[in-house]
Amino acid sequence: MTHAFALPTPTLSPSPNRRWWGAAALAAVLILSGCATVDNGQSTPAPSTTDPSSNRATTSPRLPSYRLPGNIPLSDIGVASTSVPPVTLLAAPADLWERIRRGFAMTDLDGDLVRDQERWYATRPDYIQRMTERSSRYLFHIVEEIERRNMPMELALLPFIESAFNPQAVSSARAAGMWQFMPATGESFDLKQNVFRDDRRDVLASTRAALDYLQQLHGRFGNWHLALAAYNWGQGNVNRAITQNKRLGLPTGYTDINMPLETRTYVPKLQAVKNIMARPQAFNTTLPLIGNHPFFDTVTLDRDIDVSVIARLAEVSEGDFRALNPSLKQPVVMAAGTPNILLPWDNAVIFQTKLQAHTGALASWTAWVVPTTMTVAQAASRVGMSESELREVNNIPPRMSVRAGSSLLVPRSGQRNSDVPLHVADNAQLSLQPDVVLQRSVVKARKGENLARLAQRYGVSAVSVAGWNKLAVNASLKPGQRVTLMLPKRVSLAASDGTPAKKAVASSTRKVAKSAGQPTKAKAVAKKKTTKAVASSSAKTRVASSAKADKKP
Repeated sequence: MTHAFALPTPTLSPSPNRRWWGAAALAAVLILSGCATVDNGQSTPAPSTTDPSSNRATTSPRLPSYRLPGNIPLSDIGVASTSVPPVTLLAAPADLWERIRRGFAMTDLDGDLVRDQERWYATRPDYIQRMTERSSRYLFHIVEEIERRNMPMELALLPFIESAFNPQAVSSARAAGMWQFMPATGESFDLKQNVFRDDRRDVLASTRAALDYLQQLHGRFGNWHLALAAYNWGQGNVNRAITQNKRLGLPTGYTDINMPLETRTYVPKLQAVKNIMARPQAFNTTLPLIGNHPFFDTVTLDRDIDVSVIARLAEVSEGDFRALNPSLKQPVVMAAGTPNILLPWDNAVIFQTKLQAHTGALASWTAWVVPTTMTVAQAASRVGMSESELREVNNIPPRMSVRAGSSLLVPRSGQRNSDVPLHVADNAQLSLQPDVVLQRSVVKARKGENLARLAQRYGVSAVSVAGWNKLAVNASLKPGQRVTLMLPKRVSLAASDGTPAKKAVASSTRKVAKSAGQPTKAKAVAKKKTTKAVASSSAKTRVASSAKADKKP
């Protein structure tokens, strides 16, 4: 049975076409009404789809409805006030001092020792001025390295305490350089020390080694004050002092352990310098302006070059060049051992430009390894130098021969015209032996005499005497203090009062002559051989008795 719906018309009867259009309209209405969904709080299943591969209907997932019930009123929309913290604009420090102050991170030390050190520095404005001006060459590099390692910036002030920023400083214990490395400690941190250079004085190498060492000590003790004490006193000593306090149940901080006075005042000195640099006006101090930019630039060399040539090409004085390259001992830079040199920032560009255009010889010196043990005169003849010049250039003392394997600085020639190889530049040593047999003698210092004067009195090198006795070259001596000398046999026969041997022999000759009841001159002429024998015997007796007396407690 077919149902047809048509619009009612009062005058026209429905035609077949109109009935067809009515059925179509009704079908459209039914389709639309079937697709409509009434939301009554229940979810409506999702339409099914047919998987063509399996001919099975699958149902797509539908998210649940979260519409609130209509009887719950909505809250009014409010306006909340928020406060955003202001952004702090960190401008670059105006100078290097401000940059240093921003990096201070150590715990401050206070007390009478700090006050004493503050007064000491504050009453010496000239000293502060000299060492701060000297630091302007090196301080920016040190600050950069400390920031890169995230270490406290107080450590940048440590060379003020160690050496007053003098890279040529040498202590009485033979510590050298800005950071005052002992020879053995320097070797353990790969600071080369030979006849051509001493890396303990090198600006870059010594700074790297010092910061490595301080980081190592901080890792060992976990405290910067104790790390600094160990840097000054030795980590073994600090460790023993801490162990002793632990055994006694005492605290183990820097101010608690037992240490020498020098180490006790070491950190207070650093604290005093920190306080002055932080507030110079409070101590009536004016710091020189040090720009927050590099002072020097690094230039790499691939050929040996004389120091004089570098200075001329870079348009700097040799003194200024050596102030930035203090590790160099010789008039030539050996590229194999010292491939990098430091020049003032602008002069580095000038040097590189002029070096490219340079056509003459770069180096007039080279190194010669002595093949066999020989005298200085023989070595000088081999290399075409005078004996005095060879001694002066290579710092060879008198009455010494050069042993095989020693490295000497000599002029370049046709046979020796190559750059110094790496193994020689890094390991060059000067080994000497006496021209004559030396004898160990012990003499006594006179009142007011220092080591250098005593060495001059006996005609020996002050450096050698310092090495024999492990003293500084200009060390003061107490009256009667025993000093060991290595003297030739003809010189070692000295009187116990310190009179050189020749005078002792003459004095003995006069005494022997007088005791015989004859005039001194006649006795010396008549019995010359006998007198000399007696005098020699007398001198030997006096030296022996003196040595015996020195052994008494």
